[in-house]
Amino acid sequence: MALISVTRLRVRSFFYLPQFFWGNELSARQLTHISGFLGGKLLVDRHRTFWTMTAWEDEAAMRAYRNGGAHRQVMPKLLKWCDEATVTHWNQETSTLLDWPEAYRRMISEGKVSKVNNPSPNHATKQFPEPRVGRLSRAVQPAPKSDAKVAHST
Repeated sequence: MALISVTRLRVRSFFYLPQFFWGNELSARQLTHISGFLGGKLLVDRHRTFWTMTAWEDEAAMRAYRNGGAHRQVMPKLLKWCDEATVTHWNQETSTLLDWPEAYRRMISEGKVSKVNNPSPNHATKQFPEPRVGRLSRAVQPAPKSDAKVAHST
């Protein structure tokens, strides 16, 4: 059983993009090294909108990431930087990630809005467009285990 997490953030002004990009990069680096991370993908959408989809061994692993390191430091800043923020989680049998249109449908039907200081008119109602999938997406994989043991034959 795997926990899938999807987030959607819209940065409210170009002014906040450099800080957001830096925080996002630090969080992505943290992500690849945390125990329980099974894989993910990131999508840069139009209108300063950013999507993440991640697979976890369980909710405890996802919470350890969310509540620690760079991610914990950047989360409070999203209140100021973003005018839309939504998240959804679900459990499924495998860690296979959905395609973005299906993630969007789940976000609209099951997602929860997060608090932002300057919400857009569409924030509370989740009236936002389906993500446009293009060249600005990337897969994120766990870092290789450096302590893996090599089997020796005798």
